[in-house]
Amino acid sequence: MSKPNIDKVVLAYSGGLDTSVIVPWLKENYNCEVICFCANIGQGEELEGLTEKALRSGASKCIVKDLRAEFASDFIYPMLQSGAVYERQYLMGTSIARPLIAKWQVLIAEEENANAVAHGATGKGNDQVRFELTYKALNPSLHVISPWREWDIRSREDAIKYAAQHNVPVEATTKSIYSRDRNLWHVSHEGGPLEDPATQAQEDMFLWTVSPRNAPDTPETVEVAFESGEPTALNGTALAPDTLIENLNAIGAKHGIGRIDMVENRLVGMKSRGVYETPGGTILYAAHRELESLCLDRDTAHFKEQVAHKYAEMVYFGQWYHNLRESLQKFIEATQKPVTGWVKLSLYKGSITPVGRASVNSLYREDFATFGQEDVYDQKDALGFINLFGLPMKVKAMIDKARDKDQDLESPDYTKFKRD
Repeated sequence: MSKPNIDKVVLAYSGGLDTSVIVPWLKENYNCEVICFCANIGQGEELEGLTEKALRSGASKCIVKDLRAEFASDFIYPMLQSGAVYERQYLMGTSIARPLIAKWQVLIAEEENANAVAHGATGKGNDQVRFELTYKALNPSLHVISPWREWDIRSREDAIKYAAQHNVPVEATTKSIYSRDRNLWHVSHEGGPLEDPATQAQEDMFLWTVSPRNAPDTPETVEVAFESGEPTALNGTALAPDTLIENLNAIGAKHGIGRIDMVENRLVGMKSRGVYETPGGTILYAAHRELESLCLDRDTAHFKEQVAHKYAEMVYFGQWYHNLRESLQKFIEATQKPVTGWVKLSLYKGSITPVGRASVNSLYREDFATFGQEDVYDQKDALGFINLFGLPMKVKAMIDKARDKDQDLESPDYTKFKRD
């Protein structure tokens, strides 16, 4: 297959080993101008010196945009409201970030009159799908370049050698054993010793959270306030979404909150082992779940759990801009209207214990639930309810009993139910 004619390409750039060597590789193999784009979504010190590094690698420019506020309000909070958790554990810190990065890649490509976009995701992982589905959804006319599906580089050692040959400044060495992704929501760790699922993660691998064993011996109580399902205040202080998450990250990390070690099913069909640190996110999910328990009726809450499962798959699979995900979001927004109030949680050595919750929209009524005398509920009514609710079980038991005795089941006398 012949290569497309590329004049200018916008590369999703992190400054790490892979994307650093992609810059000269694109110029060498496509004879095109390379613009690097980096989304600041909470990587911290990883962004230092990024522009200079990109230019030294051969890029014509490097565009860095602070997207932390948009990431928190338009991506993390909607996902939080859904209650989505992939395979019961993963809070999808990497998954939810990719559509935002790819969205801005497309916007910059359009602003810069580029006719292609590129990413550094491998051909084995989920990220290639997440990036490219977003490209297709937002601008299908752009050419997509995925170097890992084209080049001969197959290892970090190969990439380091290529960087040295092309005078690309990289700090990575063959001693770097973990593949990490860090943003406002989480830190992920993969590769190296973690590729053996029987090997315990070493304590010095974790970047944010202390070991629960070394966390403070005194519990700490935090209060999170919500308005229509969105966190708005922490311990009585109103905070912007990104600031609230940052503050909760610091508190949760101190208490060893949010560590997950799991083997997950990748979209491409293979299993992978990942270790995640999501301290603030774990607290927010716990708080949001508690407030929903007060404010949502049983049927809505139970159906929303089913929606959350599908929603989690769609986020993990890179289908953020899919019509179904957007439609599910409308349903979720409707369910969140009454979810206003506050939740108090006690944090202690890796655990989260709810200690209080309140809402003006609470469906909990002490006078309904009490075992004492009340006017709204006659306990005698329960007999008829149980008879009807248990009728299928009763009929099956009667049939099974008659069959065991090799007898026909006696038919009921329908005449007594006839009207006069």
